[in-house]
Order: sequence, then structure tokens, then C-alpha cells
Amino acid sequence: MDARAVLLIGETDNYDGVTVTMEEPMDAEVFTARLRASLSHWRQEGKKGIWIKLPLGLANLVEPAVSEGFRYHHAEPEYLMLVSWISNTPDTIPANASHIVGVGALVLNKNTREVLVVQEKSGYFKDKNVWKLPTGVVNEDFHVFHTKMDT
Repeated sequence: MDARAVLLIGETDNYDGVTVTMEEPMDAEVFTARLRASLSHWRQEGKKGIWIKLPLGLANLVEPAVSEGFRYHHAEPEYLMLVSWISNTPDTIPANASHIVGVGALVLNKNTREVLVVQEKSGYFKDKNVWKLPTGVVNEDFHVFHTKMDT
């Protein structure tokens, strides 16, 4: 393996993704070699969304990241966040949030006095044997409407 192609250090998230927080200055060619090796490794591991957090001082790494398939996600005064979906599954990286609409439900069976509870398929409570009320967030393109239900 090319000596420059050491893997980038990243933190695995609860959604089979990886977040790389770049901190030290790096030559763009070295970064490109490491990024390519890392992407190959992460694909083999079945990772999906890759996030790269670049502080302003490392703006020289934006062009190589974009050349490897990354796109802008959001920017803050101190950093730029780039993302890439490397899985063959549909891209589920959320748009940058200006707001989030959360939803929750309490579902009762009035005849048997039962309450609906669920287990998470992804996220923090995945595989933790935790039962909870159904919750989630509304997708950006979802239109809320009211429907009268029979009581």
C-alpha cells in the first residue's frame, strides 16, 4: 500500500456512516490517497454516508474531496461539512436542517386498553431491546394535511 494511503480516522455513527473530523494540515495529494483508501475500506465494511468536517484552515482539501464524489452539506463559521453516499442503496442523508418537525403518537386500542409500542430499526436504540412510543421526523417534502377519522 502507498505510504500516503493510510486510512483517515473516522467515528462510526448509529446509521452505518462515518464522520471524519480533519484537524491537522495535510497536503492535497496525501489527503486524496488516504481518502480513496478509506472509501474503499468503508465500502467493504458496508458503510453508507460519509461526512467530512473541514475547518476553515483546511479549505485546500475541498477540491480533492469533491473530485472523489463529496458534496457540500452545510457550513458554519468555523467549518464546512461535506458528505458522500457510498452505498448502492438510496441516499438517505438528510438535507441541512433549518428546522426539524418531530412527530410522535400515542395509539390506544379502546376495546382492550392496549398501547402500541415499537422498537427502533436504526438510531440510538437499535438492537437495545427498548420498547417506546412511535416517534420520528417529517421529511422535508412531506405535506401535512388533516383527515377526519372515525371515532
